[in-house]
Amino acid sequence: MRILTLIGFLVLGFVSTSWAQTAKEIIKKADDKMQGTSNKSVMKMTIVRPDWKREVTMKGWALGRDYSLILITAPARDKGSAFLKRKNEMWNWQPSIDRVVKLPPSMMLQSWMGSDFTNDDLVKQSSVVNDYTQTFEQDTVINGMECYKINMIPHEEAAVVWGKVLVYIEKKDFNQLLVKYYDEDDYLVNTMLLSNIKKMGDRIIPTHLEMIPADEPENKTIIDYLQMEFDLDIKESFFSLQNMKRIR
Repeated sequence: MRILTLIGFLVLGFVSTSWAQTAKEIIKKADDKMQGTSNKSVMKMTIVRPDWKREVTMKGWALGRDYSLILITAPARDKGSAFLKRKNEMWNWQPSIDRVVKLPPSMMLQSWMGSDFTNDDLVKQSSVVNDYTQTFEQDTVINGMECYKINMIPHEEAAVVWGKVLVYIEKKDFNQLLVKYYDEDDYLVNTMLLSNIKKMGDRIIPTHLEMIPADEPENKTIIDYLQMEFDLDIKESFFSLQNMKRIR
């Protein structure tokens, strides 16, 4: 009887260990869920300030983490502007002046179109999976949902803009609910809240994102996903300088 009990504990221990997930695996699950192998989206961005509000609508295409293209569809003054990322390079097409501008890595932390999102946030130049070391911190509860709290510290050689990122991922469906971004001196810079979880394409994901700067909490930028499709047949050749100029 004791032998059988011991064997039972050993088997349970093996099963528990085999199903244990690392912090990196959980981050990858959450990231893959929002990205897919490729995706196409329609979004609305609302920049909110104490005395004014501005809306921008856009379309987006992405292939993995290396290729992305964002096209501005409104307002009229920005319509047709586009942002292209190919691996570690990023360009901006400005049709009003018929000019393509290549953005250097030093601009990744700068505001994207006057919003509280950075260039890096929108084109995802850095990889949350490969450019950081992920470790568990104490689990927590957000809006009644049990969440993993994962601390991400960038590798020394990684070309990233943050000194630390805290990510809160709900355990049931691996949706991100909260992300906190810190600078190299461990000061909180931005907080992103993710909500309005619903079906988009073939999966259920957060569709309402709010980015709030720590030093100006009365400001925020909202991104709402209006449409999203995943795992489409998009080729690398789609993400070209020529296509950036003519995409509609």
